[in-house]
Amino acid sequence: MLEPVGAKVEATSGSTSKSSVSRAFVERTRESLGELMARRLEDVRLAVMMLDGIDLKGRTNIVALGITTDGVKIPLGLWEGSTENATVATALLSDLVERGLDPAQGILFVIDGAKALRKAINAVFGNTPIQRCIRHKERNVLDHLPERDRPAVKRRLRAAWAETDHGRALDRLQTLAGELDRTHPGAAGSLREGLAETLTLTRLGIKGPLKRTLESTNPCESMIECVRRTSRNVKRWQSGEMGLRWTAAGMLEAERQFRKIIGYRDLAKLIVAIEHQHTPAATTQTNQAGILVHA
Repeated sequence: MLEPVGAKVEATSGSTSKSSVSRAFVERTRESLGELMARRLEDVRLAVMMLDGIDLKGRTNIVALGITTDGVKIPLGLWEGSTENATVATALLSDLVERGLDPAQGILFVIDGAKALRKAINAVFGNTPIQRCIRHKERNVLDHLPERDRPAVKRRLRAAWAETDHGRALDRLQTLAGELDRTHPGAAGSLREGLAETLTLTRLGIKGPLKRTLESTNPCESMIECVRRTSRNVKRWQSGEMGLRWTAAGMLEAERQFRKIIGYRDLAKLIVAIEHQHTPAATTQTNQAGILVHA
């Protein structure tokens, strides 16, 4: 079946047949997927890993973006499935370990808040710090509020997250949750769920530009936006394999445009703080599905 690359691409093919163009795109994206998923990671020393999901018109992939101790962003891998699926998330992380990534190294994980991701991280990487994306949390809380109340609550959330003192930040968020209990209990419950993880960077003593860079999944979402641009002419996602191919191609295209993250000079402080907290996972073994599991 032909790869649906879109009328614009087909129009530029000149005398080349549509089928030839489609086959070329299939082969090119297949090479991108193979290149990404075959990368060896033994020599990669990460400070941060971001995990997020991308929806491709009904098909979902989880993508992993690494940030090295030098502040360099590296696409690490992807897996078909949702961030809400612990088996899928564990498979992705286990694949990174099988390709050489050392699970004993302390890494800050930045996630959208899915419990399945947290479970998979703990299983494969042990007790390592997790920063909850404050932009996802903000949207979740505000979705429980009427339009008239959202601006005031947003200001209070952002003021609390901007605090450099962990105790004060925590107190401001807990006070807000207590007030919301009386007026909008759904918003209060949403705020309390994973509240402590929205302050992980503050607790670790990270401030300034580095904190602003890592307190959300925005760097990963920028990569995802490149995936969307790369695949914008795709009309139909015929299979999961096709989604993986095009996602990988977009991730590698994004990599060509990457620069060091803002605040990278403070990564050494983050690494020291992580090492003081990190407890590696117990010895792992491979189950019948080929997935690393807790021994």
